[in-house]
Amino acid sequence: MTSWPAALHRKWFVVACSDRVGRKPIAVTLLGRPIVLVRLQGERITGFEDRCPHRQAPLSAGHVVQGTLQCPYHGWRFDPSGALVELPGMPEGGCLPGIRARTIGVIEHGGLIWARLESTDDAGIPRLVQGLAPESRRFLWQATWRASALDILENVLDPMHTHFVHRGLIRSQTARRDIVASCSSTEEGFTVDYAGDEQQSGLIYRLFESPRKSERAHFSQPGSVQLEYAYHDGSCARISLHVSPESDDRSRLFGTLHIDGRRAPAWAVRLFVWPFIRRVARQDERILAMQTANVRRFPERKDAVTPFDIVRRRLLAVWTTDSRDDPASIPYRETELKL
Repeated sequence: MTSWPAALHRKWFVVACSDRVGRKPIAVTLLGRPIVLVRLQGERITGFEDRCPHRQAPLSAGHVVQGTLQCPYHGWRFDPSGALVELPGMPEGGCLPGIRARTIGVIEHGGLIWARLESTDDAGIPRLVQGLAPESRRFLWQATWRASALDILENVLDPMHTHFVHRGLIRSQTARRDIVASCSSTEEGFTVDYAGDEQQSGLIYRLFESPRKSERAHFSQPGSVQLEYAYHDGSCARISLHVSPESDDRSRLFGTLHIDGRRAPAWAVRLFVWPFIRRVARQDERILAMQTANVRRFPERKDAVTPFDIVRRRLLAVWTTDSRDDPASIPYRETELKL
C-alpha cells in the first residue's frame, strides 16, 4: 500500500470528465480511495466515499431517488450533505440515527471534475486552468496508464526523451541544437522556459506550427502540467495534462488542447492533428509501462539524477515522503541542453 504524502490528500485532482457523470453513479479511485460521483439535485455533482456506512456496500452500485443516493443493499438514502434521510423498515415515528455517508469535495470546471480527499483552505484548482477560455478548447482526452503519477509528470516535462521515443515526430536525433532551459519556482509549482527552440525538427512542427516566440512548461502542484507555445503571429497553443493516481503504478490522465488567436476549428484539429498527438501519447504510454514493469523487477533500484534531469528533484519533493526538499526552496537554475 502506497504511503502518499499527507499534503496530497488536501490537493485537487481531476477524476472524471463532466459528460461522464449524470444521474447514474460512477466509481473512480484517487490515491487509493474509492469515490462515487453523481448528480443528485439539478446539475450539481456530489462526491461520496464509495461505501455505505451501514454494511460498506458500494454506493456506486446504488440509485438516485428523489435527489438522494440510495444504497443498493438495504435502501438507505443519503442527501448531498451525506446525511441519512431514509431508513426503510424503521417503525413510524422512529428517530433516524445520526449516521452520515462521508462526502468528498468536488468542483466542476472546464469540462472536468476535480476532487480532493480532505478539506483545506487552499486557493482551489490551479490558476493555469482557471484562465483557459472554454471557446478555445479543441479537444478533451482521457486515458489510464500503467505508471506512477511521478513518472508520468516527469515524462511530460522531459524534452530529452523526445528524440528517441518520438523519433521524427517531435525531434530528430540528427538535428539537435543548443537550448537553454531556465527552471524557477512559482507560487503553485515551477516553470521551465526554453530559449533557442523556435523551430523543432519533427513532423508535427513542420505540418502544424510556425516559428515560436516562446516555449514554456508550467507545473502546478500536485499533478497538472501545461505546455505553452506562443507564436510570432500572436497565436498561442496550450496543452494541459492532469494526472491523478489510482495506485502507485496506475494513473488516470486528462488532457486538453486550447488554441487562441489562430483559425483552427475543433473538427479540423480532431481530424488532422489529433491522430499525431494520439500517436505521441501511445508512445509515451508504452515506454512508461516498460519502465513500470522493470521497476518491479528491480525494487531496490536507485535512480541516477543528473543536472540535465531538470524537474526530477522538484517532483520528488511533491510526490515522495522521504524527500527533504521544499519545492519552493529549490534554487533557480539555467541548464544548457542540446535539443
